[in-house]
Amino acid sequence: MTVDSGVNTLADIERGFRVLKSEIEIAPMFHRLPDRIKAHASICMLALILYLVMRQHLSMSGSDFSPEAALADLRRIQHHKVSINNAAPVEGISTIAQRQSDVCRPHSGSGNPLTTSNTLN
Repeated sequence: MTVDSGVNTLADIERGFRVLKSEIEIAPMFHRLPDRIKAHASICMLALILYLVMRQHLSMSGSDFSPEAALADLRRIQHHKVSINNAAPVEGISTIAQRQSDVCRPHSGSGNPLTTSNTLN
Protein backbone atom coordinates (compact mmCIF):
# COMPACT_ATOMS: atom_id res chain seq x y z
CA MET A 1 0.00 0.00 0.00
CA THR A 2 1.41 3.39 -0.95
CA VAL A 3 0.97 6.55 1.09
CA ASP A 4 -1.32 7.95 -1.60
CA SER A 5 -3.66 4.95 -1.56
CA GLY A 6 -3.60 4.97 2.26
CA VAL A 7 -4.69 8.61 2.29
CA ASN A 8 -7.50 7.86 -0.18
CA THR A 9 -8.62 4.90 1.93
CA LEU A 10 -8.61 7.03 5.07
CA ALA A 11 -10.61 9.73 3.26
CA ASP A 12 -13.15 7.10 2.14
CA ILE A 13 -13.50 5.81 5.71
CA GLU A 14 -13.95 9.33 7.09
CA ARG A 15 -16.52 10.10 4.37
CA GLY A 16 -18.37 6.90 5.32
CA PHE A 17 -18.51 7.91 8.99
CA ARG A 18 -19.74 11.36 7.97
CA VAL A 19 -22.55 9.80 5.90
CA LEU A 20 -23.47 7.45 8.77
CA LYS A 21 -23.71 10.29 11.27
CA SER A 22 -25.36 12.97 9.14
CA GLU A 23 -27.37 11.40 6.33
CA ILE A 24 -28.21 7.97 7.75
CA GLU A 25 -28.41 9.39 11.29
CA ILE A 26 -26.77 6.48 13.09
CA ALA A 27 -25.41 7.74 16.39
CA PRO A 28 -22.39 6.29 18.15
CA MET A 29 -23.30 3.61 20.67
CA PHE A 30 -21.35 2.31 23.62
CA HIS A 31 -21.39 -1.48 23.88
CA ARG A 32 -19.53 -3.68 26.30
CA LEU A 33 -20.17 -7.16 24.93
CA PRO A 34 -18.19 -8.27 21.84
CA ASP A 35 -21.27 -9.69 20.11
CA ARG A 36 -23.11 -6.39 20.46
CA ILE A 37 -20.12 -4.45 19.17
CA LYS A 38 -19.95 -6.73 16.11
CA ALA A 39 -23.72 -6.46 15.57
CA HIS A 40 -23.63 -2.65 15.75
CA ALA A 41 -20.69 -2.48 13.35
CA SER A 42 -22.50 -4.85 10.97
CA ILE A 43 -25.65 -2.73 11.01
CA CYS A 44 -23.63 0.42 10.34
CA MET A 45 -21.78 -1.21 7.44
CA LEU A 46 -25.01 -2.57 5.96
CA ALA A 47 -26.65 0.87 6.21
CA LEU A 48 -23.68 2.49 4.51
CA ILE A 49 -23.61 -0.12 1.73
CA LEU A 50 -27.35 0.30 1.10
CA TYR A 51 -26.92 4.08 1.00
CA LEU A 52 -24.06 3.83 -1.51
CA VAL A 53 -25.94 1.32 -3.70
CA MET A 54 -29.00 3.58 -3.68
CA ARG A 55 -26.89 6.60 -4.63
CA GLN A 56 -25.29 4.60 -7.45
CA HIS A 57 -28.67 3.33 -8.66
CA LEU A 58 -30.12 6.84 -8.71
CA SER A 59 -27.09 8.16 -10.57
CA MET A 60 -27.10 5.36 -13.15
CA SER A 61 -30.83 5.79 -13.82
CA GLY A 62 -30.26 9.46 -14.61
CA SER A 63 -32.19 10.66 -11.57
CA ASP A 64 -31.39 13.98 -9.96
CA PHE A 65 -32.58 12.64 -6.58
CA SER A 66 -30.25 12.33 -3.63
CA PRO A 67 -30.80 9.22 -1.51
CA GLU A 68 -32.33 11.44 1.20
CA ALA A 69 -34.81 13.05 -1.22
CA ALA A 70 -35.72 9.67 -2.72
CA LEU A 71 -36.38 8.13 0.69
CA ALA A 72 -38.42 11.16 1.78
CA ASP A 73 -40.68 10.70 -1.26
CA LEU A 74 -40.93 6.93 -0.80
CA ARG A 75 -41.91 7.34 2.89
CA ARG A 76 -45.12 9.00 1.70
CA ILE A 77 -46.35 5.74 0.17
CA GLN A 78 -48.74 4.15 2.64
CA HIS A 79 -50.34 0.75 2.95
CA HIS A 80 -53.87 0.84 4.35
CA LYS A 81 -55.97 -1.95 5.83
CA VAL A 82 -59.50 -1.05 6.96
CA SER A 83 -62.16 -3.23 8.55
CA ILE A 84 -65.58 -1.92 9.59
CA ASN A 85 -68.01 -3.82 11.84
CA ASN A 86 -66.04 -7.08 11.67
CA ALA A 87 -66.35 -7.18 7.87
CA ALA A 88 -63.52 -8.55 5.74
CA PRO A 89 -60.67 -6.04 5.67
CA VAL A 90 -60.09 -3.93 2.60
CA GLU A 91 -56.45 -3.24 1.73
CA GLY A 92 -54.80 -0.77 -0.58
CA ILE A 93 -51.76 1.34 -1.30
CA SER A 94 -51.84 5.11 -1.58
CA THR A 95 -51.61 6.54 -5.08
CA ILE A 96 -48.00 6.55 -6.25
CA ALA A 97 -47.00 9.87 -7.77
CA GLN A 98 -44.83 10.04 -10.89
CA ARG A 99 -41.92 11.35 -8.80
CA GLN A 100 -42.11 8.27 -6.55
CA SER A 101 -42.37 5.98 -9.56
CA ASP A 102 -39.25 7.60 -11.05
CA VAL A 103 -37.26 6.71 -7.93
CA CYS A 104 -38.10 3.02 -8.39
CA ARG A 105 -37.42 2.95 -12.13
CA PRO A 106 -34.92 0.19 -12.94
CA HIS A 107 -31.90 0.90 -15.12
CA SER A 108 -29.79 -1.06 -17.54
CA GLY A 109 -26.44 0.06 -16.13
CA SER A 110 -25.91 2.42 -19.04
CA GLY A 111 -28.05 5.18 -17.58
CA ASN A 112 -31.05 4.13 -19.67
CA PRO A 113 -34.21 2.69 -18.16
CA LEU A 114 -34.72 -1.03 -18.71
CA THR A 115 -37.12 -2.11 -21.39
CA THR A 116 -39.20 -5.23 -21.00
CA SER A 117 -36.87 -7.11 -23.36
CA ASN A 118 -33.95 -6.50 -20.94
CA THR A 119 -35.68 -7.65 -17.75
CA LEU A 120 -35.48 -11.10 -16.23
CA ASN A 121 -38.77 -12.98 -16.18
